[in-house]
Amino acid sequence: MNRSSRTDGRQSNGGHRSFGGTRSGGARSGGRPHPRGSGRRPAAPQGEFALPVTVTPALPPVEDFAALGLPDGLTATLTRLGVTEPFPIQAATLPNSLAGRDVLGRGRTGSGKTLAFGLAVLARTAGLRAEPRRPLALILVPTRELAQQVTDALTPYAKTVRLRMATVVGGMSIGRQASALRAGAEVVVATPGRLKDLIERRDCHLDQVAVTVLDEADQMADMGFLPQVTELLDQVRPDGQRMLFSATLDRNVDLLVRRYLSDPVVHSVDPSAGAVTTMEHHVLHVHGADKYATTTEIAARDGRVILFLDTKHAVDRLTTHLLSSGVRAAALHGGKSQPQRTRTLAQFKSGQVTALVATNVAARGIHVDDLDLVVNVDPPADHKDYLHRGGRTARAGGSGSVVTLVTSAQRRDMSRLLAAAGITPQTAQVRSGDAELTRVTGAKAPSGTPVTIPAPPRADAGRGGSSGRGRRPRDGRARRAYAARAQGGGQGGTAAGPHGKAA
Repeated sequence: MNRSSRTDGRQSNGGHRSFGGTRSGGARSGGRPHPRGSGRRPAAPQGEFALPVTVTPALPPVEDFAALGLPDGLTATLTRLGVTEPFPIQAATLPNSLAGRDVLGRGRTGSGKTLAFGLAVLARTAGLRAEPRRPLALILVPTRELAQQVTDALTPYAKTVRLRMATVVGGMSIGRQASALRAGAEVVVATPGRLKDLIERRDCHLDQVAVTVLDEADQMADMGFLPQVTELLDQVRPDGQRMLFSATLDRNVDLLVRRYLSDPVVHSVDPSAGAVTTMEHHVLHVHGADKYATTTEIAARDGRVILFLDTKHAVDRLTTHLLSSGVRAAALHGGKSQPQRTRTLAQFKSGQVTALVATNVAARGIHVDDLDLVVNVDPPADHKDYLHRGGRTARAGGSGSVVTLVTSAQRRDMSRLLAAAGITPQTAQVRSGDAELTRVTGAKAPSGTPVTIPAPPRADAGRGGSSGRGRRPRDGRARRAYAARAQGGGQGGTAAGPHGKAA
């Protein structure tokens, strides 16, 4: 794809911009493209590539949103919602993204990335009207939960500037999503699999997309979505603006940066991309035989907690045990239908559920206010998983703790993982009933009285079901295909990647 012929045809201030011409702000002297991959780059932190050197100087950061010259509706909504001062990633990237520059942003989860790209998308699209099936802006995310979170966060702003948003994810009715696209949507928030399905059905065309955002690009790479992502990016306007935001930048993401970002403005946090000063990290050494009792006492604490385990079976087993012990627990994993997952998250946010037992499906894209404890019952597989699990707490400047339960056989691997994450934890040896366990986690003995949490609705309940797939088929092969779709696999599924990675 040749993106070197763009010229400076738009305003460079923060006001409203038209998409009638080529993009602005990133034009290089003489119109020559910046050579990609030429010369040597400085050494990068282990596991990450060296960040590209920006040729065009970045605009300086702003101290408040008023300095950006946003459309009046966006400014009024920021004020109404009490958003007064931009977070660092917003202050640094918005002046440049509003001027049409490509942006490469590395910030930990909870650092304000959604508004960093969302305000730019809405401001640069305001005043335009999309044709049926032809959106003007695209936000690609790896999971259904993150898609819903982004939509929820941006909808109040989009309404004030009369922009229509559509959410396109697997596990929900593809017919309803197609109808929303046919009616016209300026901004589409999508997971790669379902968007590809809609394009193949000719219900969506990307040739008018002038602003594209990749959020959590590293997870899309980890889940095996790169082929789908590149196929989609090849269909958007070649002279369009691209923004890539991620909590970590490893060599999988390097492909996307080199191929699709032109002279990007780079904003990056510290090398660990996740060590947060308001977050405490604890490693609790436990005996294998006592681990279940220790986990149960932590789950019974006052206040909410997310407990991460490796497999869906382990999540279901622990959830059943906690409920029988008197803990208001619920399971969240890729084996649940999307309506079930949505209902479970709503129960957790409202406090009806106090212990959310989850696989990595909850490690990204889930925001819960005032969550102060995340527990790795099973240590994560790598440092990126650790950072994203921990990112459910200490969000937006808040405080919180990440606790990892480690048996003697896991100590060496856990030490290497934390070193790769740039984290030095507080360490203690604990048993169930210990005062130290209570001090760190708020653990207490459960009531022992079994509790029941109302079950989330079945995916096929009602008129054809929220999933849009109708009744469960009776034929054996069809039943197996139905079950695979319900777990997020198959066409449009986003709970598992194309290579079968579990969510």
